[in-house]
Amino acid sequence: MPTDVVMPQMGESIFEGTITKWLKKAGDRVEKDEPLFEISTDKVDAEIPSPVAGVLTEIRIHEGATVTVNTVVAVVSESAEATPSQPAPAAKPQQTQAGIKPPAAPQPSSGVEVVMPQMGESIFEGTITRWLKKVGDRVEKDEPLFEISTDKVDAEIPAPVAGVLTAIRTPEGQTVTVNTVVAVLGGAASASAEAAAAAASGQPVSPAPAQAQAQSAAAAAVEGGRIRSSPLVRRIAREHHIDLAQIRGTGSEGRVTKEDILRYIEAGNATAATGARVSGPAVPPQAPLSGEVVPLSRMRAIIAERMVESKRISPHVHTVYKIDMTRVVRARDRAKDIFEQRHGVKLTFLPFVAAAVIAAVRRHPIVNASLIDNAVHYHANVNLGIAVALEWGLIVPVVRHAEQRSFADLGRAIADLAGRARAKKLNPDEVGGSTFTLTNAGVFGDEFSTPIINQPDSAILCISGLKKEPVVLTDAEGNDTIAIRSMQHFTLGFDHRLIDGADACRFMLEFKRVLENWDREIV
Repeated sequence: MPTDVVMPQMGESIFEGTITKWLKKAGDRVEKDEPLFEISTDKVDAEIPSPVAGVLTEIRIHEGATVTVNTVVAVVSESAEATPSQPAPAAKPQQTQAGIKPPAAPQPSSGVEVVMPQMGESIFEGTITRWLKKVGDRVEKDEPLFEISTDKVDAEIPAPVAGVLTAIRTPEGQTVTVNTVVAVLGGAASASAEAAAAAASGQPVSPAPAQAQAQSAAAAAVEGGRIRSSPLVRRIAREHHIDLAQIRGTGSEGRVTKEDILRYIEAGNATAATGARVSGPAVPPQAPLSGEVVPLSRMRAIIAERMVESKRISPHVHTVYKIDMTRVVRARDRAKDIFEQRHGVKLTFLPFVAAAVIAAVRRHPIVNASLIDNAVHYHANVNLGIAVALEWGLIVPVVRHAEQRSFADLGRAIADLAGRARAKKLNPDEVGGSTFTLTNAGVFGDEFSTPIINQPDSAILCISGLKKEPVVLTDAEGNDTIAIRSMQHFTLGFDHRLIDGADACRFMLEFKRVLENWDREIV
């Protein structure tokens, strides 16, 4: 019996999602609750499990497409004997332009038709800006085939199947409606026949010489399959004299992504034009992209929108406190080994900071309030947002009811949320709903920062770098001495509509007192 797989609703205020990656292909066996595809929404990136065990018989929405919740994106047959239906090569979009019908499923003898994909609900056409392959070239499944430009996005479009590019039906520079057939992919044996048929029908195709096809096939055989990468990645590799075979690809089926090669360069593996290894500081990620125009990812666009919105809503004020963390450092050093053995996670400084925030909020609840509809909403619980930096953006999972948790539970919860955020395994209810946010710039050596408030919170605390410094200490008799202490800047960003400077400083003084006089049980 076939079961429709739908785009799930990942939160009350989320009405659409983007499919970023299919983890199975049509015909694959999938178990119940096994990850089936990855999605991105304005609040969370997540893996979506299969609702039943069976065979993935149809993929209806291609990678990169954004659809509303409850849209059917795939079909799984619960019968073990189910055979996959022939899928449309790129996608069956949620809607198409009036008068344009999705292409019929291609017959095996005529090859697979590649169509202009729909890159969003309101986009009905696209312009082919560049073909990345020529007729006669071998192409692997998911390898970039051509580039398109729409009124909202520029993107590389991958091949839906492996095969030989036997016909190009839409030349570079031409604009066509979605679902228009722009190319045909066939098996190696059918390449000549397909090209001849396309030429006879008057399509713009030029068969590649047999020698070129043979060389292409031979190269694939020697390499065991070409290294998958985008033109941008290959250009960066050429500029820095990098052999892509030396880079472990983290993309689909081992594809080397832009992030992979930039990490490789940052690690000091790039070489100068002379071939000598670059010495000194790692090349910054932006350097290889000089002169490039790169469209915003969905997550980056959402972050940009939220940051502008927060600055527009809240008059931001920041106060910076320098805190002596020596007692915390010593307490952590004494307890870190037994903490990890007992609780299974490393003991970081974040649970110390979280515990101090909770203690300070109890004394000064206005910092944990929100201004909604001209009224102050004092939250019953402290829901701590923990900003997690990802390779592709930023996400804020939430430790709910943090004030009810023990120190060890705080440590476990923070480590768990951060790990699952990076692995795209957060649940919808674990993102959003914070009442106070922590952001840790100290891991990057930050001196101090002025963070933007995570709406609808009224305050955000930025943790900067921990450093040893000479400090003047005064004893009870007023005698001064100089000692080496572990010092750290903390910056509170707050909404001045709700929180006065005096209240913010009182909160920070209590926060400082707890950390400088740390005496809590850790393990």
